[in-house]
Amino acid sequence: MDVDLDLQSVRIVRAIAEHGSISRAARALGYSQPAVSQHLRRAEQRLGVPLVVRAGRGVRLTEPGMVLARHAQSIGQALDAARGELAEIVGLRTGTVRLAAFPTASSTIVPRLLRGLRERHPGLTVSYVEAEPPEALGMLRDGLVDLAITFAYPGDRADPHRESEGPVETELLYTEPVVIALPESHPLALDGGPVELARLGGERWIAGCPLCRGHLLAACEAVGVEPEIELETDNAIAVLNLVASGLGVALLPRLALATAVPPEGAAVRATSPSSDRSIQVVAQHGSRRVPSIAAVLDVVAALDGRDWGLTATPHP
Repeated sequence: MDVDLDLQSVRIVRAIAEHGSISRAARALGYSQPAVSQHLRRAEQRLGVPLVVRAGRGVRLTEPGMVLARHAQSIGQALDAARGELAEIVGLRTGTVRLAAFPTASSTIVPRLLRGLRERHPGLTVSYVEAEPPEALGMLRDGLVDLAITFAYPGDRADPHRESEGPVETELLYTEPVVIALPESHPLALDGGPVELARLGGERWIAGCPLCRGHLLAACEAVGVEPEIELETDNAIAVLNLVASGLGVALLPRLALATAVPPEGAAVRATSPSSDRSIQVVAQHGSRRVPSIAAVLDVVAALDGRDWGLTATPHP
């Protein structure tokens, strides 16, 4: 048997138990006596049992009424506790957000984001995991994180955002230049100007994992070059040192150079044609209505990326 019970009925029965009559209970609750009596009758009809009976000039609780009154206090305390916790969350005095971001963001965007959140919302807790965009978007889809800071290259056929299932919302943050790293002694590095990708045919290339090299393949294909990939690493410092050792050339996002100084023997140049990628934050549809998530989105959108060589994406 399902018991059709509402919180207002609990409050009324509790007030009757405390005050001994419907009229005094109504005054205590701030309602009229007819309104309380009518609500009580409807509750008794739904439950199929009487909650009160007449007793002299007042009323007394029946056994079902006493059961309800006995639990009313703990129900009220639980509601008060729930209201308090919700107020803490809505007021951003507490809350937890789970964040994922790609490796080069770990040493640039993420630390500044976490510092900004601590200064503005010290009660918020942010858990963080480093993940490349395909993995981060999968974690977002599976509900393992609330937000994912990712990147995407224009025209990348392997862009994981295209395959992301379910409704998501994307906020563009920055445009990030892509540069070429090559040995200082390389003829194309000597004049300091942009390096034409079309002149890199026959070079040995250093590339990231197969899931992360789509842009390299697309950029080379666009200028008729088939890159010969001999070395594979996603570690930007390793890439720069391999380049400095004369072992190949590599495309690198500008963020990779924000905390990694090119070693002696490595040169970094712009590319021709120029190339860039977008950096964005991705959330489940409607997540901005959650105060803690909205707070993170607001702080990350306000970060100044010029220190890292990034251009902010205008927001409407």
